[in-house]
Formats: sequence, structure tokens, C-alpha cells
Amino acid sequence: MIRLPTPSHPAYLRLVRVSAGYDLVVTAGFATPWTYALLHSALSRLGGALGLGGLPALDPIQILYANLMGSVVVVWALLRLVRPQPVHGRYDAVARALFATWQAYAMAHGATRLLWLFLAVEVAFGLAQILPWWVSRRIPPLPRATGATM
Repeated sequence: MIRLPTPSHPAYLRLVRVSAGYDLVVTAGFATPWTYALLHSALSRLGGALGLGGLPALDPIQILYANLMGSVVVVWALLRLVRPQPVHGRYDAVARALFATWQAYAMAHGATRLLWLFLAVEVAFGLAQILPWWVSRRIPPLPRATGATM
């Protein structure tokens, strides 16, 4: 049986950093229009070579959404690398569940099967980061936002 670290254990913070490092490496190419064009071409070739299907042709809206996602994930990854906290692992697990859900939805609607490679990692890191919270049964409510209300 695999022993999971508690969220307060240093090994858990290493996991948070490792998942952040993966995110930084994988999503940095999405953060600008120029790097996304290069990444898009490489992923399309890889998908074709593996028989998983390529990506659709680039268009300005696709580039915009790729850049928005890449920018936000890069910033989130940098926060977890520089100042990892146990709660960051919880939030990241939730984000990964959302990403995995939308990747599965896209594949169910005809998107390239190349997404399986990313989906597997999302699920693995998501489970690795949420299971210690669940096993320790120490899942306090997420902190509420403070500040001005609209």
C-alpha cells in the first residue's frame, strides 16, 4: 500500500512544486502568439506521427484562448514554485479536475486524441494532490475571499 504524505509534510510541498514545474514546462509555449504557433505546429506533427490526429488550423480566437490559458497557468505555476503552500495543492487539484473534464469533453466531441497524453497527467497530479487531504480527513473549507464587494 502506498503511504501518502499529509498535506503539512514536506513531501507534499515537493509534489506541489513538481506539478508546478510540469505546468511551467508544458504551458509556457502557450503564453505568446509566437511560441504558440511553434508549439501548435510541433503538436500537430506529433499527433500525426502517433496516429492521434493533428490540431485544427490556427485562427485568431484559438490563439487568444491559448495565450490566456498559457499566461494564467504560467503565473499560477510560478506562485507554486516560489511560495508553495499545502492549500495550493488543493486548489491545483480542483483546477486539474476542471481541465481534465474539459479535455474529456473535447475528445468526446472529436478533438485530437493527442489530448489523452495531457489528460493522463492532469488526472495523476490531481489525484496525487487531493488524496492526501482526503485520506487525512483534514479538508477544511476553502478560505473565503475578503475585500470589497460589488
